[in-house]
Amino acid sequence: MTLLAFDWILLVEKLILIAIIIFASLGIALYTTFAERKVAAILQDRPGPNRAGPFGLLQPLADGLKLITKEEIIPTDSNKILFILGPGLAMTAALMTCAVVPWGGTIEVFGRHVALQIADVNIGMLYVFAVVSMGVYGVMIGGWASNNKFSLMAALRGASQAISYELAMGLSLIALIMLTGSLSLKTIVEQQVGHVWNIVYQPLGFLLFFICALAECNRTPFDLPEAENELNFGYHQEYSSMKLGFYLFSEYINMFISSTIMATMYFGGYDLPFVHVANPNIAAIVGIVVLMVKVVMFIFLFMWIRWTIPRFRYDQLMTLGWKKLIPIALANLLITGFVILLKQNHWHF
Repeated sequence: MTLLAFDWILLVEKLILIAIIIFASLGIALYTTFAERKVAAILQDRPGPNRAGPFGLLQPLADGLKLITKEEIIPTDSNKILFILGPGLAMTAALMTCAVVPWGGTIEVFGRHVALQIADVNIGMLYVFAVVSMGVYGVMIGGWASNNKFSLMAALRGASQAISYELAMGLSLIALIMLTGSLSLKTIVEQQVGHVWNIVYQPLGFLLFFICALAECNRTPFDLPEAENELNFGYHQEYSSMKLGFYLFSEYINMFISSTIMATMYFGGYDLPFVHVANPNIAAIVGIVVLMVKVVMFIFLFMWIRWTIPRFRYDQLMTLGWKKLIPIALANLLITGFVILLKQNHWHF
């Protein structure tokens, strides 16, 4: 019996890719806060941050340094272990979703073909939903451990909101998975390369997914867990320093990942229509740029909606989730199944 040699080079490749993606995600989250303030300033006809560095580009670094150097305050009557665990869990869950996203094609390095994806698992979408669901625990634990009734109420809001909208989001994706026949994000992207994007087949499913993504990321008009006019500051009211920074960063990383998933599932991922690049390395770089352009467009849409639409009441939010989105998602699922059945059996009216 022979033992297969362990591929240490593959391990090094994956570790390098993980480090690049994590630091890139943190950098993107840092500068997404700057972009949000600039977009808000443009929509409200004011300059926005413009003091730190040229055009205010060093403002995110100044904010990050401020969070790191601020005094950490832990309430005396709080559960200190869970109080620390909450933001860490929220941040970890946000970063773990990056693992199954295909960021580009395959590059060739010293004769080895390196896939720009940490793990191409055949249940990629189930993995994403499982990890995203863990983020709810970060919100709930943080709100409960603070020993603050307003924080607890906001955490309950966040948990019930996330659970409610995950149902409609899952149903909208099931319809797409029925069409593609795969849960692997890599396979779904490859099916769209050189063909029609899935948005053509599932426009209603995409709209449902986008609305649910707004609620999952606690973005306006679904930012009820952070309703400062009702709950003082929300579930992270008692947090300071980098613990608060972790919660804020996790929200922006979730927005970034949600945009990436939408671009991957419905808009071809790294596919650039009508363009073929022969060199695989150049093609991979072009694919990364194309995917990032799509993601930036979605992030801008998130921000535009935030600074345009007012916040819902909580009963309106839950009514929309349970009485509107879930029935529409079920109808979309049934219609998709019926169309697939007609196609498989070659039925004609």
